[in-house]
Amino acid sequence: MDELANEAVYPPPPPPQIEFNGTKLVNDEAHPWMPLREGDVRGPCPGLNTLASHGYLPRTGVATPAQLITAAQEGLNFDYGAARTAVYATMLVDGNPITNLLSIGMKTPKTGPDPPKPAIVGGLNSHNLFEGDASMSRADAFFNDTQQFNQTLFDQFVDFSNRYGEGYYNLTVAAEYRYHRIQQGIATNPTFSYIFPRFFMGYGESVLPLNLFVDGRENTTVLGGARIDVATALSFFRDHRFPPDFHRASAPAANTGLAEIMAARPVQPCRNEDGKVNNCVVHEISPDDAGPCGIYNHFIDTALTLYPNPNGVLRRNLMLNMHYFYLVFEQACEERFPYGPL
Repeated sequence: MDELANEAVYPPPPPPQIEFNGTKLVNDEAHPWMPLREGDVRGPCPGLNTLASHGYLPRTGVATPAQLITAAQEGLNFDYGAARTAVYATMLVDGNPITNLLSIGMKTPKTGPDPPKPAIVGGLNSHNLFEGDASMSRADAFFNDTQQFNQTLFDQFVDFSNRYGEGYYNLTVAAEYRYHRIQQGIATNPTFSYIFPRFFMGYGESVLPLNLFVDGRENTTVLGGARIDVATALSFFRDHRFPPDFHRASAPAANTGLAEIMAARPVQPCRNEDGKVNNCVVHEISPDDAGPCGIYNHFIDTALTLYPNPNGVLRRNLMLNMHYFYLVFEQACEERFPYGPL
């Protein structure tokens, strides 16, 4: 731990909300798209990949929580509270608390020396921590590297857009394609898991493009008919690139439409058991888990399995990041201090 202390960074508080949160040109001269260099990291989230390839995030794909929160707002107008929730949840389970760095993709030495095991510090690619099954454009971890764009799945995305959206991805397509990916996982992946919290996060992934990848100058809302053409979707999902002249969302956005697609094609949260396909055993979501404190408690509990007995700067940094995560939930939940008071 003495060696780790030499690499330690004191995690600062979350950055403030951006001052101007209307639409603006984000594919601008200050943020040109650039191809990947050797060693650059990209992962399962097309939004983060695009922000890195345009320089809103470090182009390496390794960033601090503050950089991630600010970039998500500046480049996509991602809701401030949602950005803080996603970033600190991911940081607790996938990031390096010593160096205050997180990979948006695979594990990399660029996040610095690892804390003691059972810590993983595996980046956003780490399966069933934040990333999970039934992605829209990445294969399940059982089959392939979740980092890589999967053309076969994107062809399905296009097919569903043609069948249900007249060639566009919209809320109807989101519901149908999400249902399809869940059923596909149950039928083909013996380790398929779509339980809390992935159950909600998967639906969130389905509506996120409609909230964030639609040009902010279009006078539409997610519930009012927002849609994405295939070329725009391909630009984000495969190329990590804003379309030409792209303007970010006209107001902060996150998961509008989630409840609607869940209701349109309801499924039970389940997981294939005993290494068998088509054996998806239901795992009911408790009322406590379904509320905001469920997300808070889940990621605190997961962090405790990864860091059961931290000490020194590792303990300090974990406590700080847990506190920053809690600040999103302070109006609804009681703060936990599993390692003692700050």
